[in-house]
Amino acid sequence: MQILKAEKVNKFFHLPDEFQVLNDISFSMDRGEFVSIMGKSGCGKSTLLYLLSTMDTDYTGEIWLDGQKISGLPANDLARIRNEKIGFVFQFHYLLSEFTVLENVMLPARKLGLKSKEEIEHDAMTKLKLLGIDDQALKQAIKISGGQKQRVAIARALINNPIIIMGDEPTGNLDSKNSDIVFNIFKELCDEENLSLLIVTHDDEFAHRTDRIIQMGDGKILKGLG
Repeated sequence: MQILKAEKVNKFFHLPDEFQVLNDISFSMDRGEFVSIMGKSGCGKSTLLYLLSTMDTDYTGEIWLDGQKISGLPANDLARIRNEKIGFVFQFHYLLSEFTVLENVMLPARKLGLKSKEEIEHDAMTKLKLLGIDDQALKQAIKISGGQKQRVAIARALINNPIIIMGDEPTGNLDSKNSDIVFNIFKELCDEENLSLLIVTHDDEFAHRTDRIIQMGDGKILKGLG
């Protein structure tokens, strides 16, 4: 089943001069597929990810998520779709240092507001246990290691049970051991939870272990359309 589709997506930056950063991007991915996006810095990888994730709406073309056309939807609708269906993991974990690990994981679910605090806390502990860091739940986020922080960020991305995880260099700040841990977590989520993953990365080893590599250059997809 197709989970994500882009059709003839174009993106321009207008200042200081007009520049086309994405050129006629079309591709799709299926539910449960683990896809990486690679390419040199400045080729448009992260820009594409921000469009696909609904965080940037200034483009032409069409994007579909879970069978629904999301291009042109009002901001409130996009925010709801983003909170319900998409989980995000970035190079920097963006944890709130004054909050505990558990509180950080709970935040997106509390924002969504569909469950009680007790239900959200239970869900958050379940996600932390899935990632093997439930023993860190009551520690302040600032007091755990970098690798643990990224696992907390993954747990936070999972809290609303999204259908797709989008990541922008999620292993970029990790050593090889922790990068391997994060990859294995993603792979397990893909295989056992049928979760789709779309990950921008510069890490060749990481990318070549995914189901498919989309190679970008100069704002275009060069190979890996699927």
